[in-house]
Amino acid sequence: QVRLVESGGGLVQAGGSLRLSCAASGSFRSANTMGWYRQAPGKQRELVATATSGVATNYSDSVKGRFTISRDNGKNTVYLEMNSLKPEDTAVYYCNANLVPPGMFLPRDYWGQGTQVTVSS
Repeated sequence: QVRLVESGGGLVQAGGSLRLSCAASGSFRSANTMGWYRQAPGKQRELVATATSGVATNYSDSVKGRFTISRDNGKNTVYLEMNSLKPEDTAVYYCNANLVPPGMFLPRDYWGQGTQVTVSS
């Protein structure tokens, strides 16, 4: 059983910062790509940032220069440091991990339960 547990969401004023964490647990080898997506009310889920098991990262244009994704491969944990937050960053943030589940050969995507981030103006 693979499980992703997120933490670190909350309410913050515009211009503030938050740090999200997501830990993957279960009997699997290291995750390929881990990342963060978000979904605002009435909108589709969108990519925020991803990080491979190496050093490659990818960010949406809307968060470049403000958010930083990082990973601790030894702990199967991914972080999202969010600075200069804006009201339009308000959304439920979901952790994603692409990994090979126990007993299988092909990777698949796993999702966390989501954590609310609210930025007040």
